[in-house]
Amino acid sequence: MKEGMVHQETAALAIIPARGGSRGVPRKNVRMLAGKPLIAYTIQNARAARTVARVVVSTDDPEIGDVATHYGAEVIWRPKELSGDRASSESALLHALDFLSGGEGYDPEICVFLQCTSPLTLPEDIDGVVNTLLEEGADSALSVAPFHYFLWQRGEDGEAVPVHHDKCVRLPRQEREPQFLETGAVYAMKTRGFRAARHRFFGKTAFYVMPAARCLEIDEPVDFLLAEGLMKEGRREKVRASLPQPVSALILDFDGVLTDNRVIVFQDGREAVMCDRGDGWGLAGLKRRRIPVLVLTAETNPVVRARCDKLGLECLYGVQNKLPALTDWLERGGIDAARAVYVGNDINDLACLQAVGCGVAVADAHPYVKAAAQIVLTASGGRGAVREIGDLILEQEEAQTNAAQG
Repeated sequence: MKEGMVHQETAALAIIPARGGSRGVPRKNVRMLAGKPLIAYTIQNARAARTVARVVVSTDDPEIGDVATHYGAEVIWRPKELSGDRASSESALLHALDFLSGGEGYDPEICVFLQCTSPLTLPEDIDGVVNTLLEEGADSALSVAPFHYFLWQRGEDGEAVPVHHDKCVRLPRQEREPQFLETGAVYAMKTRGFRAARHRFFGKTAFYVMPAARCLEIDEPVDFLLAEGLMKEGRREKVRASLPQPVSALILDFDGVLTDNRVIVFQDGREAVMCDRGDGWGLAGLKRRRIPVLVLTAETNPVVRARCDKLGLECLYGVQNKLPALTDWLERGGIDAARAVYVGNDINDLACLQAVGCGVAVADAHPYVKAAAQIVLTASGGRGAVREIGDLILEQEEAQTNAAQG
């Protein structure tokens, strides 16, 4: 089966156990991570997985139940005797299966056990475990990550003792037998066999290898910081991948991109705008790389020319119909529109956004503009948006250079 494909007959049930008690991190399952409760990531990834037909959360906690419902999962209330520290995950899974079977006659062929403490897991990882189970004719399957480290333990006399390796022989990683670490993120089981065995590993067990970068379990408070950092970098990598390779030019609207879209009006009718000094640093790097930058705006106020002169930018202002002006500028410069980037914020930017290879919206752009853009920045206009896109373009170029150099 080709990568990314799924078995058409697959209709797995995903069960996410999430009790209210947590000793290491109080209220861990609903603690906020990058703007969402921790459990929300697992629910959303399960719902997006192509092999999963139904997602339920097994919990004893009303707040977790409310969050689960909000993010689209069904809730099965777990009895108190299955919610303590010593209650196994298997007991929660079996209770959920019994509840659905007894109440609805619903008996899925495959059940998927997902841990809400693994927020970096993607839908493709869930599909990967389920498809591995089916393709290898296995009874149970799990997600693993490559493991390249040496384990040690203390002997009876307190001496350091190697685990499964000879301390006198230190083979290079590429010469050692591959080993894999259980990630704790995704497990899949044939439901009938699981009911009989009452354990997640029974019969023939197969594994699906996840990238190590996505294998993080939230067990300590510091893990939330690590997860948030990895999430931000992952999003940034996706954004960089959306940019043309390489970028041929950057075109910027003025109001709402280089400014915060507000205007200060003095008693004599003069106007002033608010800009971000950091944008100048972002643009300086592009100029050093000789990437053409144009400011294209319908604004007629001389402040446009003053700001562009200050930044050393070419500008076309007072342009009511932007698209012909953009097309003409690209043609005169021999610039490939498919590799150009346009940053806008309002309705009059839509045509230009769609005419270039990559349309970009600032964080506070009009909803229509955000919907049309390939990239939505995290910064608002006049508050670092231009610096952000400039840095992204330079990071992409650096990554390409590093890749070319091996």
